[in-house]
Amino acid sequence: MSKAIHRRYVAFSEAHYAGNLVDGAYALKLFGDVGTNLSIELDGHEGLFAGYSSVEFLVPVRGGDVVEAEARLVKKGNRSRTVDFELRVICRGCDDSGRAQVLEPPLVAVRARGTAVIPADQGE
Repeated sequence: MSKAIHRRYVAFSEAHYAGNLVDGAYALKLFGDVGTNLSIELDGHEGLFAGYSSVEFLVPVRGGDVVEAEARLVKKGNRSRTVDFELRVICRGCDDSGRAQVLEPPLVAVRARGTAVIPADQGE
């Protein structure tokens, strides 16, 4: 498998800013989770995240959204893995009544690229 995807409902308790906005760290945490999933499936090990080479915050994530985090393998070295991440808002609340809609197409909220490494005894 060269990609992993997680979906999650964003609880209103995650919103900390005016306009029901969720902080950018929320997306990075999801990237860590889905990246770990990808590492396990690729290498049989959780791996260690070394860092991001880029992160772009494109549209806000709000409490009540349903998001989809994807990690996709871009390059596989002996021990390093370059991974592209994307967080998409796939559902969004319409108002304060609890009504929501499926977004078609989804909104790309955050994009990032990072590098993970696996221990020497786990590499090819």
